[in-house]
Amino acid sequence: MRPTTRTLATLATGTLLGLLVAIGGDVRASRDTLPATNIPPPPVTIATGSEDSRLLHEVVERVKREYVEPVTDAELMGHAVRGLVAGLDPYSAFLDRDEYEEMRVSTAGSYPGVGIEVAAAHDAIRVVRPFEQSPAARAGLRAGDLVVSIDGELVGDNVNAAIMRMRGPAGSAVHLSVRRNGEVLPLEFVLQRAQVEVHSVTAFRLTPRIGYVRIAHFSATTAQDFRRAIYELTTGPHRLAGVVIDLRNNPGGVLEAAVEVADSMLDAGTIVSADGRTAEARFQMSAQPGDMLAGVPAVVLVNGASASAAEILAGALQDNRRAALMGRKTFGKGSVQTIMPLSQGRAIKLTTSHYYTPSGRSIDGRGIEPDIALDGPDPTPVDLTDQGARATLVERDADVAAALATFEHAPAARSPRRLTARLR
Repeated sequence: MRPTTRTLATLATGTLLGLLVAIGGDVRASRDTLPATNIPPPPVTIATGSEDSRLLHEVVERVKREYVEPVTDAELMGHAVRGLVAGLDPYSAFLDRDEYEEMRVSTAGSYPGVGIEVAAAHDAIRVVRPFEQSPAARAGLRAGDLVVSIDGELVGDNVNAAIMRMRGPAGSAVHLSVRRNGEVLPLEFVLQRAQVEVHSVTAFRLTPRIGYVRIAHFSATTAQDFRRAIYELTTGPHRLAGVVIDLRNNPGGVLEAAVEVADSMLDAGTIVSADGRTAEARFQMSAQPGDMLAGVPAVVLVNGASASAAEILAGALQDNRRAALMGRKTFGKGSVQTIMPLSQGRAIKLTTSHYYTPSGRSIDGRGIEPDIALDGPDPTPVDLTDQGARATLVERDADVAAALATFEHAPAARSPRRLTARLR
């Protein structure tokens, strides 16, 4: 069944693997979304006079009367709603207007901003990478730079507030003060915001006959980017003999995007199934005929930070014996969330299904064991926006070197099924 036949838009959220954000609202490590249909919430009733309602009333009155600072009814209600949803599991959450809008932007693949991916740092935000052709890249920001102030205001510990300050309409300016290793004084950048295209797929050839594809996360544009990457790899001057698909540190994202990527590599078979309480939460997605790689063997790199939608793709390729998994056991996040809009631009992200790999495995809390395990710590991620880093990736990344060696020791004519069997 194609993903577009489902009534509710679903998502496979990654867990909080550290705050990882792209300026403009893309909080990929903790919030992975798909714009949802406008479904009115069902009515909720609390029996008046019940023990539960009396308890709630007692607590509210005590807090309002005796808490050290004054608290409004609206604030208390907001806290209560957040706690109600967040107490269900680690992935369900109440989203206020800004958080919901931030989530919607994060999956669109395009937003107005400066175009850098950042992570939290002490009293600053660290640049993970500038996006290609973005205002940040054109101005010369680099991976590892520390943004310490925005428009003259210190970043401090509130990274979300810093992200909001760097957002703004295309054409407007923002002033960043940046600390850089080797520089005594901060560097000053004045960036003009623009509509930034966020591409989650990077692809090139490691050798004349072995391709490499890194999928950083799954958004609404990932499947299209993946298909474009595979087309470019398979139409080069040398026939492609193998491909390394890198899902390490991929926290997940839009479930449908992962399904479409799997479908691009499978001729048939189940990709993922899910079970929940409602009809919309129970589904099975299967591949349609057509393998863009035409049977070219594949090795998929995974690690403990490969989660959610990344695990859906890895499990589908492993169970259908289309690719061999290499690396370290994945995170183990096997539930599906649905975004349900509420009044006044708010929403809840609610766990509605548990998903299963094609063989029927639930990987929740267990993860996926790779076909071939790699020892040692994860290599430091390489910034692939740097062409020089691409050229030296095999020397700088031991996992990529191990994947490449797998192909070098396997005849090019060997099928992915036989390659997988050899590694098991």
